[in-house]
Amino acid sequence: MRSIIALLMFFSLATLVGAATLSPSPNPPKTEIRVSSAKEEAFQNWVASYKRQAVARGVPQRVLDQAFRGVRYNEEVIEKDRNQAEFSLPIWDYLGRIVSDEQVRNGRVALRRHRRSLDAIEERYGVDKEVVVAVWGAETRYGETRGDISVVEATATLAFDGRRGRFFRSQLDETINILIRGDTTARNLKGSWAGAMGHTQFIPSSYRAYAVDFDGDGRRDIWANDPTDALASTAAYLKRFGWRKGQPVAVEVRLSKGADISLARRSFVLSPSQWAARGVTGFDGKPVPNYGQASLFLPAGTNGPAFLTFNNFRVVERYNAADAYVLAVGNLALRVGGARPVQGSWPVGSRPLKRAEIQELQERLTAAGFSTQGADGLIGPNTTNAIRQYQRARGLKVDGFASLDLLADLKR
Repeated sequence: MRSIIALLMFFSLATLVGAATLSPSPNPPKTEIRVSSAKEEAFQNWVASYKRQAVARGVPQRVLDQAFRGVRYNEEVIEKDRNQAEFSLPIWDYLGRIVSDEQVRNGRVALRRHRRSLDAIEERYGVDKEVVVAVWGAETRYGETRGDISVVEATATLAFDGRRGRFFRSQLDETINILIRGDTTARNLKGSWAGAMGHTQFIPSSYRAYAVDFDGDGRRDIWANDPTDALASTAAYLKRFGWRKGQPVAVEVRLSKGADISLARRSFVLSPSQWAARGVTGFDGKPVPNYGQASLFLPAGTNGPAFLTFNNFRVVERYNAADAYVLAVGNLALRVGGARPVQGSWPVGSRPLKRAEIQELQERLTAAGFSTQGADGLIGPNTTNAIRQYQRARGLKVDGFASLDLLADLKR
């Protein structure tokens, strides 16, 4: 999976949240988490300092008073920040939740119900309506789980926490700017634990840069029950980063016995016909349609399904950089449009590495001379490249997949 750093550079922090995407109901029961008085006091002192600095740069005191009314340090936000579903669940479990039969049925219902708006959005932005619906489904189950946490509280808590303090302080600033502009009220400014808002979970900075007023009422209202502005904003975002209409995110393929899996890396691209000549075809044995240059992607190594990924894979990455998320959106879009489920078998019986084990893997790779550029417990391109180099040097199958067997080999 891609590095969390990339995840934070662009997008709607949307499914970085995972919480909204995977909630079983719009209003799941909340678990009370006790916060020490010392921690709360330190947080309130931080808020007071933030407010003083905001006033000094011209933010009206009344806006700050409204924004921070009742805001407390939210320990639940920190817990969810440490356990994001795209990075903590095996990819097959994540896909099973996002692309479940229920999600597919509900996506088709949403497509029919909002077809007039979606057709108009597709015409204006050139982004396939099934993809817009798939993002909606992946983010909030078609509007059911938009989040009920104060965006001010979430972003302030994460800014105070410091792990990604600079980023979330900028999101808090953008949240205050939303209130200054009068885009919505402090009471209505609710979202996910990560400050993502609306039907398709835009973070505040993405809202400022990419949200649109599609229904023409003078407001970019991604919070309304009517999802039109939110869906159009998502299409505008994807268009901005180069969406190609009619091109899938990824297509499942079959590998011949002699296919060279060492070519399964992002930097190596071929046309579908060139891949077919190397033993990578559709399930009918014919080349995949010529959607453009493609990379071979083995999300579970040699023990799971294989895919060709196209330019639109990279576009959805700008929305959320986790491979699991991108593959889920692409597959959900295809399923909503009538395609069959993934045909290959996932290694459901195998246990993926835990975060501490990934960190150990990264440390051992680096110590062996195959640097992962840090040990954060997340599989990103640097770790994948280091794994490939190690596998090649050891005469192993070069699939770039982090597994228990690979960790055991490193321990020898």
